Amino acid sequence: MPLRRRPAAALLATLAALALPGCGAKVAPDSRHTAGRSPVTVVNCGVPTTYARPPRRVVTNDVGITELMFALGLEDRMAGYVMPDDKGDVDAVPWKDAYREVPWLSKKTLTKEIALDAKADLVIAGWNYGFGEDNGLTPASLKKLGIAGYVLTESCHHGRDAAARGVMPPLKALYTDLENLGRLFGVQDRARALVARYKKQVADAAAKAPAPARRPSVFLYDDGRDKPLTAGAYAGPHDIITKAGGDHVMKDLKDSWTTVGWETVVARDPDVIVINNYGDTSAAQKKAFLMSYGPLRNVSAIKHHRIYVMDYADLVESPRNPAAIAHLARYLRTVAAGG
Repeated sequence: MPLRRRPAAALLATLAALALPGCGAKVAPDSRHTAGRSPVTVVNCGVPTTYARPPRRVVTNDVGITELMFALGLEDRMAGYVMPDDKGDVDAVPWKDAYREVPWLSKKTLTKEIALDAKADLVIAGWNYGFGEDNGLTPASLKKLGIAGYVLTESCHHGRDAAARGVMPPLKALYTDLENLGRLFGVQDRARALVARYKKQVADAAAKAPAPARRPSVFLYDDGRDKPLTAGAYAGPHDIITKAGGDHVMKDLKDSWTTVGWETVVARDPDVIVINNYGDTSAAQKKAFLMSYGPLRNVSAIKHHRIYVMDYADLVESPRNPAAIAHLARYLRTVAAGG
């Protein structure tokens, strides 16, 4: 969600913003796009992957991946998306018209049958974001059905047999996917414009971050009672917290989304806890649990009631990440100032 610009070069700024797909505007076809292009090869999770032609019936899994397509203005290339209905109000986002135009195929789990019924020629998902060896849905299994696959970079496995996920910093993963999809669909100009705009948003927020010695320490709480699910160095919250001016207490975890022990949270004593708002357990219920959970009673964030709620789509890899950094930065500046 882009920040509002104030008047100055107001008309020019507004026109420039409207020209970007991330603002929800319809965009003209990219000058480089042609319907019958040669095969395109992109590096996906470290593997050069060749696509014979630009896909025309894409199925995406989950909100962040779906909005990557929308931000690039590619809703006309989509056969539909799969997404639970616990991911917030999509009528409040810049891509609300795209959500109305593109079929919502299922509110449950992505399956081969859904892809086949949609006559998909490409499925974009991630490991544990739709793809999984346990459910038999993988790019390799889709290839046998004549359907190409693309793996969300945030979710890449460290290696063929590694359980840990993530191979690069989260914002770099976002930019990589935008650039790869831009090449695949022949909309490189759109992708470059979005990446440049997002980098500026992030740089503007980071420039206002508290001095290193005053940065609040931050723990991301996704869910879980016995053990909390949190974010490591390769999940979106790491860069969101860091660029916003916080010290991510789980930055040493070389994984994306993973569990830790509560004793680790207590030992690291975060100044702020960010709640990931989604799922059957509401943000209010998660907050109530944290505030009442005995082992956390002496943790700084709990003692000072510094709990900040962010939406799921802000925290997973998505076009909402840069604006999420700006929003969190404002809160962390207040904390650093003693608020």
